[in-house]
Amino acid sequence: MQVALLSLAITLLVGGAAVLVLLAVRRSSLVVQMCVLVFAALLSVTLSIVGAAQLMYLSEHDLTVALNVAAISGAVSLALSAALGAVVVRNAKALSRAARRIGAGERVDAVAGQSSAEFRALADELVATSAKLDQARELQRRVEESRRELVAWIAHDLRTPLAGIMSMAEALEDDMAADPRRYHRQMREQVSRLSAMVDDLFELSKIDSGTLRLSLEEVSLYDVISDTVADLRPLSAGRDIRIRSELDGDAVISADPRELSRAVSNLLLNAIQHTPDGSPITVAASVSDSRASIAVIDSGGGIAEDDLHRVFDPGWRGAEARTPSHHTAETGSLRSSGAGLGLAIVRGIAAAHNGDVTVSNVAGGCRFELRLPRPATRGVDDTVLA
Repeated sequence: MQVALLSLAITLLVGGAAVLVLLAVRRSSLVVQMCVLVFAALLSVTLSIVGAAQLMYLSEHDLTVALNVAAISGAVSLALSAALGAVVVRNAKALSRAARRIGAGERVDAVAGQSSAEFRALADELVATSAKLDQARELQRRVEESRRELVAWIAHDLRTPLAGIMSMAEALEDDMAADPRRYHRQMREQVSRLSAMVDDLFELSKIDSGTLRLSLEEVSLYDVISDTVADLRPLSAGRDIRIRSELDGDAVISADPRELSRAVSNLLLNAIQHTPDGSPITVAASVSDSRASIAVIDSGGGIAEDDLHRVFDPGWRGAEARTPSHHTAETGSLRSSGAGLGLAIVRGIAAAHNGDVTVSNVAGGCRFELRLPRPATRGVDDTVLA
């Protein structure tokens, strides 16, 4: 009992001193801290042996042997601790360098030289984080580029009709208009174009902010497509474009009929915009147990493969973009704002319905496919979907 109490007291005293030393060198190298910790343990053992020898009246020879053993073991232990600490420090420095590279915007594909499972796991996490940050930076770059293009296009598209309205208003004010009725009609068309542009911007802002409210109900896929095609017939007839529906039977889906019709209209207006006169536009629909699909296939010559991933970015219109014509029927027809927002709105509407929209090149043109889930028939309340 006396030996145990003496060893406990010595260990507590040495441990307390070691804690003070560690606090003093807390900003020093990990190797120094490990050596302090190991030295404290060895000192505690050695002093405990000396104390026990005094209580047990061991011979001086036996005490010398025990101290020699402790000294040799302590020296080796300190050397091993220093070596291990050096390895740990080297690994930590490699991880620090990798972290600095990631912070500087570089991509780190590997961190070599990790000697333990924990460090390897940390290195793998850094590599994965670097890849995610690289993707996020690329996405942010594309978003910023898209926003700049959107602002530039919107400014240009707003300036053109406003300048026309201003010049026609001045001509009317100065009684210089030979045909005031024609001027009034053109001003109304320009205002209608501006209204469509503002409506697209408002719709896109709701989509981006996650506040697009869907009034979901059971709707007929055939009715939505046929009504939308009928609304766009006057516009397509003026361009000598044939639109036909190829439906694999009727189907009932859960969707917001207004937003779904808007998405299909935007796809059709995009096709009309880029399809030459006399070339067909095909609207095809298919259904399965879990999904409904609406495809719009044009004959506009396709899109460059490098630009396919940007088709649904707001404001992007490509090198060959053209402003759609604005033929208006007596009953009024749906029209595009020409601001490059139509396809971005389609993507937002599809996402709000838990669906998606894709684009691919086909022979002579493009195929845009809007895919929506087709859940089991049930009552659906109004829902706000981000």
